[in-house]
Amino acid sequence: FNQFSFIFYVVEIDAAIMYKFGKINSYEGVLDLKGVVKEVDVEEMEEALNICDLSTLAKKYKTWIKHMPRVKPYYAVKCNDDALIVKELADLGAGFDCASKNEIKLALEAGANPEGIIFANPCKPPSHLQYAKEKKIMASTVDTEFEIYKIFEHYPESNLVIRFRCEAKVAQCPLGDKFGCNAEEDAAALMLLAKSLGLSVIGTSFHVGSGCSDYPAYNRAIATANNLFKFGELLGFDMKLLDIGGGFPGADDKKFATIAAIVNSSLNKYFPDENVQIIAEPGRFFVASAYTLVCKIHAKREVRSGKKADIKMYYINDGVYGSFNCVLYDHQEVTVEHFLEEDPNLKKFKTLIWGPTCDALDKIIEDAYLPNLSCGDLIAFPNMGAYTVPIASPFNGFMVPKTLYFKAI
Repeated sequence: FNQFSFIFYVVEIDAAIMYKFGKINSYEGVLDLKGVVKEVDVEEMEEALNICDLSTLAKKYKTWIKHMPRVKPYYAVKCNDDALIVKELADLGAGFDCASKNEIKLALEAGANPEGIIFANPCKPPSHLQYAKEKKIMASTVDTEFEIYKIFEHYPESNLVIRFRCEAKVAQCPLGDKFGCNAEEDAAALMLLAKSLGLSVIGTSFHVGSGCSDYPAYNRAIATANNLFKFGELLGFDMKLLDIGGGFPGADDKKFATIAAIVNSSLNKYFPDENVQIIAEPGRFFVASAYTLVCKIHAKREVRSGKKADIKMYYINDGVYGSFNCVLYDHQEVTVEHFLEEDPNLKKFKTLIWGPTCDALDKIIEDAYLPNLSCGDLIAFPNMGAYTVPIASPFNGFMVPKTLYFKAI
């Protein structure tokens, strides 16, 4: 099945198998994506289809532990809040980075322990803080004096984690404009305020930005955290938690290994004390490669120059208001593959792919090269598990994709 071989390998499939939605379908060996699509008869479906291989999560967890054994992953639930994803990661032993009452509830229902959850949203509604208090979620991230006063009023028993700004020079989604205090000017003042109110500060956190390409940013941030730890200890705080945030790649393990080497070196230099707990907030690292999205072409247009069709346009049953919101809001560059038999003589054309809605912004890809396809043909998009599922909406009446779950036995 052409270039999907790096994720899925074709194996024989029992024609009597009927895959079920809402349940985990088992398979032996490796997953046959083409066989699944044939068995489900996607051509008769109105919705696009997510094919989720839950076995990918265990492989990614093993990769994480191999490269950063000292850093415990706290999965960023916002990245993909599918209950089966959260349950699988809880069973693997991951902690959870939660941003709201509902995310905390989801993690707890999946079997997470309260001490394995950090309430990492620096701007929390009071009612969500009260829920965290009820559920004994102790660690809470802050980056302003207003949040500290709020916690003093609603949950003074909470353990504070000071988030400072130290973002990458190049990142897919920079976060510093919205979150993180100034490390040099504000972090110490926030600790002093917490001290004066009798609150507990247990550590610091940062986020270099989602999709970070400036790897030394981790070293700069960890060095800054070390200085803040020293100041916190001078104030009498038991500084025992360092949260190095997220930003880890989802489908490039070589890039991840490079980042991990920098992080490990920095931790060995600035935080050699094994009593300091190091956590991170990976999201796309775990789930991006677990999903492949299969879409159907329902309309076609050709842009001609004279008698020659220069560009082929395809309109499919998912778009930027659905799974491909990641193109607009997460700045993802998605890739597309076809289901035709590979042939070195198969001519390919410059291709533009549109979503189904009436909005001209609903453009998915404008510089792909695909063979000549027809209405009713299927195309697939790998690595679609991050920042897609929880954000998709049925705008214009086009339904969000269905999901088939698989797990190796």
